[in-house]
Amino acid sequence: MPDFYVDLHIHIGRDKYDRPVKITGSKNLTLSRILEDASRRKGLDMIGIIDAQSPAVQEEIMDLIESKKAKELAEGGIQFEDTVLILGSEIEVYDASCSGPIHVLCYFPFLEDMKLFTSWLSEKMKNVSLSSQRFYGTARELQEHVKSHKGLFIPAHMFTPFKSLYGKGVKKSLHEVLDSEKIDAVELGLSADTNMADRLLELEPYTYLTNSDAHSLINMAREYQKVRMKTRTFEELRRALYREGERGGAANYGLNPEMGKYHQTFCLQCESTHPGFSSSCNHCGSSKIIKGVSDRIQELEDGYQNRKRPPYIYQVPLSSLPGVGKRTYEKLIDTFGSEMKVIHDIPCEQLQKVVPDKVCQNILALRQGELKITAGGGGRYGRIK
Repeated sequence: MPDFYVDLHIHIGRDKYDRPVKITGSKNLTLSRILEDASRRKGLDMIGIIDAQSPAVQEEIMDLIESKKAKELAEGGIQFEDTVLILGSEIEVYDASCSGPIHVLCYFPFLEDMKLFTSWLSEKMKNVSLSSQRFYGTARELQEHVKSHKGLFIPAHMFTPFKSLYGKGVKKSLHEVLDSEKIDAVELGLSADTNMADRLLELEPYTYLTNSDAHSLINMAREYQKVRMKTRTFEELRRALYREGERGGAANYGLNPEMGKYHQTFCLQCESTHPGFSSSCNHCGSSKIIKGVSDRIQELEDGYQNRKRPPYIYQVPLSSLPGVGKRTYEKLIDTFGSEMKVIHDIPCEQLQKVVPDKVCQNILALRQGELKITAGGGGRYGRIK
C-alpha cells in the first residue's frame, strides 16, 4: 500500500476578489497558488484547506472544476494535478463548558457538503467569509452536526496556550468540552510531539496529526505526515485515521517541540524563558506569564504510556536550513522537482552536484532528524544552531 505526504491545515490569505480570508495570512496565499505550489514545488500528495467555508473560496473551486483544471473524486476530495484537496474549516468555539476559546477543524468530502455547512454556519456565525470565526453554539452541537453530515472533527493545535483544547479550553480533560466518541483525530501543534502527547491517557485512541497551520506559501509542509492509503481520497483518509486494514500514519514530520514558539514558559515583561510554571516570573517578579506547552503537559499528564505510534521525525522547512537561501532553494527545486524529493529521496551524491557539501550534510541531518536547535518560547520560535 503506498504512502502519501499530507498537510491538512493550510489557510487562505486572499480570495478570488482579493479580499482577506485569513487576516494574518499572506496576500499571495490564494487557493490557486496553494494548489500549484503544493503540486509543483512542495510535492504534497494531499492538502487540507481550512477556510473552505468561505463562499468566495467555494466559487474559486467551482471555477477550477468548470475549467477542467480540477475534478471532484467519487470518494471525496478534489484532484488538482498531483495533489488532492480536502475541504475543511477552522472554527472557534467558546461555550459555557469551555474555560477559554478553542479552535477545531471540520472537514467534508464534497463541495456540496461544504456549501451546506456554510449555510448552517451562517446562522451561527457573524461572518462565514473569514477564517477561524466564533461559533455561537456549543462544541458538542458542532460535533454532532459534522458527524451527522459525514464530516471529520479534529481539535486544532491542541496544546498551544491560546485558543486550543488543552491550552485554554479545559481545566483537565477533553470530556469537559467534547464528546470523545465524535473526535476523529487530534492535531498536536508546533510545540508538542508524540512523546509529549502520549503522557495523556485519554488521547490513546486517536491518530496524531502534524500539520503546518501555514499562513504563507513557504510554510506549507513545515509540519506534515506520511499516510498509508490505497489512494488519495477523503474516504481513504478517514479509513487511515481509524487505521483500517493496513492504512494509517507511517510517520509524523515536524519541528522539534523545543523550537515551538510556545514550548517554554515566558515572561512578557522581561522576555525571559524559564522551566517550570509559577504565577510570577522567576527573574523580574512580573505576573505577565505565558505558560509553556511543556509545563502545561506536566500539569495534565497521568503517566507515560508506551504506545505503538509512527515515528516522529524532527524537521524544519527546507528553506530554513543554514546555507539554503532563496537561490539555492530554487536551484534544488528546479533540479529535483519538489521539497519532498529533496528531503526524502535524492541520494547525497546527486545533491553534491548541485549544492556545497556543507549544505548537503545539513539536508542529510534534516532527513535523519539530527539538527541541533535552541529552544523557543513566548511567541518566538527556536533556532537551528
